[in-house]
Amino acid sequence: MNGLSVYAFRWRVIALLGILLGGVSGAAPMLYAQGVKTSGVRSIVLEARQFGLLSDDPSVNASIILNQLCDSARTLSEHGVRSTIRLTKGRYYFHPDGAAERTYFISNHDQPNPKKVGIAMEHLQGVTLDGGGADLIFHGQMLPLSLIGSTDCTLTDFSIDFATPHIAQAEVVANDESGIKWRMSEEDQWQVYEGALWTKGEGWQYHADYAIAFDGETRHLLPQTSDLHVPTRNLTLTSDSLLWAKDWKDPRIKVGTRLALRTWNRPDPALFLADDTRTTLKDIQIHYAEGMGLLAQMCEDITADRLSVCLKGKDDKRYFTTQADATHFSGCKGTIIERRGLFEGMMDDAINVHGTYLKVIQRIDNHTLIGQYMHEQSYGFRWGEVGDTVQFIASQTMENVGRLTTITSIEPLDAKINEGVKQFRITFRDPLNKDIDPKQQSLGMENLTWTPSVIFERNTVRNNRARGSLFSTPRQVIVRQNLFDHTSGCAILLCGDCNGWYETGACHDVLIERNHFINALTNEFQFTNAIISIYPEIPDLAGQKKSFHSNIRIERNEFDTFDRALLYAKSVNGLTFKRNKITFNHDFAPYHWNEHCFLLEHVKDFSISKNETIGAESVEKDVKYE
Repeated sequence: MNGLSVYAFRWRVIALLGILLGGVSGAAPMLYAQGVKTSGVRSIVLEARQFGLLSDDPSVNASIILNQLCDSARTLSEHGVRSTIRLTKGRYYFHPDGAAERTYFISNHDQPNPKKVGIAMEHLQGVTLDGGGADLIFHGQMLPLSLIGSTDCTLTDFSIDFATPHIAQAEVVANDESGIKWRMSEEDQWQVYEGALWTKGEGWQYHADYAIAFDGETRHLLPQTSDLHVPTRNLTLTSDSLLWAKDWKDPRIKVGTRLALRTWNRPDPALFLADDTRTTLKDIQIHYAEGMGLLAQMCEDITADRLSVCLKGKDDKRYFTTQADATHFSGCKGTIIERRGLFEGMMDDAINVHGTYLKVIQRIDNHTLIGQYMHEQSYGFRWGEVGDTVQFIASQTMENVGRLTTITSIEPLDAKINEGVKQFRITFRDPLNKDIDPKQQSLGMENLTWTPSVIFERNTVRNNRARGSLFSTPRQVIVRQNLFDHTSGCAILLCGDCNGWYETGACHDVLIERNHFINALTNEFQFTNAIISIYPEIPDLAGQKKSFHSNIRIERNEFDTFDRALLYAKSVNGLTFKRNKITFNHDFAPYHWNEHCFLLEHVKDFSISKNETIGAESVEKDVKYE
């Protein structure tokens, strides 16, 4: 066993508690921690190196020692003692064998269980994990760190990476009439079996036949390539270890292109937060995860300062980071603050904030319904609690139905919470309207209590797939002083969908100001109709009477763009675009199907004024209503 034995850990914690509580004496020299009093609050520092965890030793599995320290911190929490688990600068190695084993159902991820967790921080109060600048290196398939059911906790000053990423990288070395040849990265483990490329690592192997193409010099995604299908099943391995796809003819793929060869798997994020209150994340760099960088669900008040999903500097040989979003907040409340982060190279948004609609599948009586999670990647976790406010929405028109009400009881039907629950029996305080009945129409339930306000400011989002940021919350959203640099798809998306992803909800107070947008929309992905795309999914838009989104202000931003599509909006009441500066350039050839600066569908009260246009006629004349 690495480090101290379980019994030694227990003895030290018991002795430590004795000292702090005025019991055991004379044991201080045996302990490698100090208890101090600060403003009447007892606290202690647990130095990991003094418990046997030394840096830069690949033979030491840091999972074992750190999970024991987390157990010790929980014991201290139960006695009202705050603690800091502190590492020293260096590299620490984590392996599945010896890691904590947990069953977690994680929003917007695949649901393989049980999971191997590198650091399981659970049911803590006032605990800080201070990495001291440490690099945490994970092997195989793992969830690096979880923080569950905890209050007033802080994670700070460390990085997360995997020894062998599940995305492989290749460099294109030839492209001519004979096909395309590429060289695999030295970091990857791979083989060609019966003409097919397989990448592999500790306990896993994948066949990846999709890729994102990065320009080898600029690191931007190649324009108009989007999700590339790569023929990796009919390959020739040349004598100089190149992979040759004779059937692949694509003039867009120039020599020097880096291909991030990927699957669509997303089993685990790097950081998983659930049921936490007042969490601080500071000075954290996530270099890779097979799912998202950060996934937080059913949490209240999260502050992320200099939390980044990023490469390891300008000379990093990798071009990609996470397999999905950089940060993702599902069913949270309070305030989410995300500032001063760098988000680059990920396969989806920098930030996505939303709740989850339950589909109404049965009306039991005038007060009781059965609701169900619908998307295969979002189920199993807590949806609400007694006293929460709920509204109902018609799936076809995305309009509110009936009146607001509150939950008086909620119970899982088909499984327990965190054991795969998909259905809930929910009883409401007020009698339900007659039209809240799935026999009459398709309906969703939205929990309005678990909706957050959001501040997203002074971040840099660049060179990523799909979209820059996505917000779906009825509370205030401020997107301010960010740089959106070659986000490839749209830079900002306001969505809402009760038919596919089942992600709530309507935005009613959004301020987008003093941001700088540089050459977004070089590629087309889902919902990317303009640089700023307001795109709720509404199957029956013609039948809709009341707008979905409202009160959206886009002010004092700078747009540097090669194409025309600045703003697309659907189903909005109250939309302002003013005092923005738009500069048209010739960095790429215009191509987008949306040839209008402003394309509006079912938009009421739209105002455009006092904008400055450089390199073309005033944008204010190019407005199309549909």
